[in-house]
Amino acid sequence: MPRPPRSRKLANPPLMAGFKPFGMPLCESRSVKLQFDEYESFHLVNYKNLQQDEAAGQMGVSRPTFTRIYNRALKKIAKAFAECSSIAIEGGNVEFNKHWYKCRKCFKLIDGLENHTKCKNCPSFNEDELIMLEEINQSIY
Repeated sequence: MPRPPRSRKLANPPLMAGFKPFGMPLCESRSVKLQFDEYESFHLVNYKNLQQDEAAGQMGVSRPTFTRIYNRALKKIAKAFAECSSIAIEGGNVEFNKHWYKCRKCFKLIDGLENHTKCKNCPSFNEDELIMLEEINQSIY
């Protein structure tokens, strides 16, 4: 019996919940689910230009595990492009380095309650408008 997977460490959650193909209504496109750790692996290697062993260290996993996560991400992104599918970024066995919140109305990301300021387009300002990302992720995973 394999041991349970360890949580992958993420510095920041993605700013968006996903992507959709340009010129296609969202209701007509299928969706590919990209987990937070897969997004983070793609982000670290292709955006931040880290070597895979450096990126694995940041995520708190071994290099072979990181490579498997990264390859899954590449396959899912390629599938979404080839099949004209949208990409939903959600779920996975991850832990963030601090408590992240998202505004329920404008979807702005906030790194901790102490950094919560009134959102530009939100009519109200209170903690009830925020949802903790860890809670969202646990309900999905």
